[in-house]
Amino acid sequence: MSELAFHSATELVSMLRRRELSSRELLDVLLARVAKHGKALNAVVALDEERARSDAAAADEELASGRARGPLHGLPITIKDTFETAGLRTTAGAPELANHVPTRDADAVARLRRAGAIVFGKTNVPFMAGDWQSYNEIYGTTNNPWNAARVPGGSSGGAAAAVATTRARQ
Repeated sequence: MSELAFHSATELVSMLRRRELSSRELLDVLLARVAKHGKALNAVVALDEERARSDAAAADEELASGRARGPLHGLPITIKDTFETAGLRTTAGAPELANHVPTRDADAVARLRRAGAIVFGKTNVPFMAGDWQSYNEIYGTTNNPWNAARVPGGSSGGAAAAVATTRARQ
């Protein structure tokens, strides 16, 4: 099952639709990769595991009933920590937002959810997403999975490191 992390989103959604795998199974694979690489990379900095598991179960039940919410139905994803996500700490890497838990989703997050995506975590960013690297005082540094002497980039550095880890097939 761990090879699922190396498929594209398009392939995964197709597999979900054909019920070759469940959203719950895919979520378990992705959470296991976060657990395996989390401390070394610091790419995914906040998890919403309980809600994601509930949403994955609902997505599986909907597909079993012949219903799909949209083109991303049942696909677990992460969100950059600059986008407000209801019930999940959103900091933009800013200490003054360290305890900010929004009550509503940003429009982009709401659209992803309406399309059927399942948000399971947030990826690291530099302070206010405004630097060439991904360090902030709340979560620390995101590391480059290919070369520890380099950075994964700024703004979306956490997301970049998470994708690069998948592509590195570690």
